[in-house]
Amino acid sequence: MIHQFTKENIDAIGKVLETKPKPLGNDVFRFEVKNEDEPRKLALEVHLGLDVNDEQMNMVSVYAYNTFLQLHNCTAFVASEMLQQVTFFGRSGDKTSGLIVEKTAGCSLYANVDHAILKGDFTQLPEDLMMCGIALSLTESMDDDFSF
Repeated sequence: MIHQFTKENIDAIGKVLETKPKPLGNDVFRFEVKNEDEPRKLALEVHLGLDVNDEQMNMVSVYAYNTFLQLHNCTAFVASEMLQQVTFFGRSGDKTSGLIVEKTAGCSLYANVDHAILKGDFTQLPEDLMMCGIALSLTESMDDDFSF
């Protein structure tokens, strides 16, 4: 399921990251995130409705110092003011990938995480897997009918 982003979705991402979205054409929005305390910065681009082999998909890209990340088939996102981060999700079969962008210009990627890890008992996992499971646990409440 592709999520149809709205103006309100784009604004919610900007609100959590405390930056204004800059439209780059009709279907790409760029967010520039800065952390003056550490000096860190990154750019987040949300590409809406890309046509790939007659199928539409959303793509999220992050540009940072010596780093470039992309999440294809972005099917959902959660913009959390409490966590001060936006988590973008992509699913393929029983695998979930998540790209997390923080208000403080931090970024994390978890790719191809097995659904069983997200549904299992986090306390029984090795520490590195536990972090991944907790970070992507937001997907538990999402199903094919998820809406924003």
